[in-house]
Amino acid sequence: MNAAYFEAPADGAPRPQHPGDPDFRPAPEPIVNAPWPVVALTVSIVVAYLIQSRFPLPLVSAAFAFSPSLMLEGHPERLVSSLFVHGNWAHALMNAAFILAFGAPVARYYGPRLGGVVAFFLFYLVCGVLACLGFAALHWGQDAALVGASGAASGLMGGAARLIGGQGRPGPMFSTAVTGMGLAWIFVNLIMALTGGALIPGAGDAGVGWEAHLAGFAAGVLLIGPFGWLAGKR
Repeated sequence: MNAAYFEAPADGAPRPQHPGDPDFRPAPEPIVNAPWPVVALTVSIVVAYLIQSRFPLPLVSAAFAFSPSLMLEGHPERLVSSLFVHGNWAHALMNAAFILAFGAPVARYYGPRLGGVVAFFLFYLVCGVLACLGFAALHWGQDAALVGASGAASGLMGGAARLIGGQGRPGPMFSTAVTGMGLAWIFVNLIMALTGGALIPGAGDAGVGWEAHLAGFAAGVLLIGPFGWLAGKR
């Protein structure tokens, strides 16, 4: 009969630890525990504003902001370009934090394969586009400028609410998580609509695109499932 041999650690070499050992120490958690597409999107917001901050805001807004009037004049590209410019550092960092928080469960649901990564980025962009269109619906033809990723980030929030309600998969459209987060988001945006930019650092007299926030949230709630099919989810 052949004997099995197990090599013992050399003297002084660290021995493998097990959870039952008295001196067991778990491996430290990474500082940012989010899928790489979420980290990449978050970093892109910060880097884009770092570049943008070198130019006057009116110039940047004229070149990239979404406007209902410009859309009617044949500038649909502003539906996307406006998602990557912001009013100030506070605006950019708040949206980056929202994306990091609510994008992680959405990206984990879609998965790390190519189809899942593509689905995640398309979901984000489509929510942002629909958020802009929601703003345009209530400001039809007006020369009102809209900048920021808040609508797209709200879409990630809506998608995350569905996933919370379904314990990792899209749950009911009106689950407790969706209605609770939705009502809270409506309340927050109602306050912002009444106070304008008074509660947002550095906003000054600028208004808040609450219409885009709510439209983006609704888009996320509705589309988290269909984009899952694109990622190969069943």
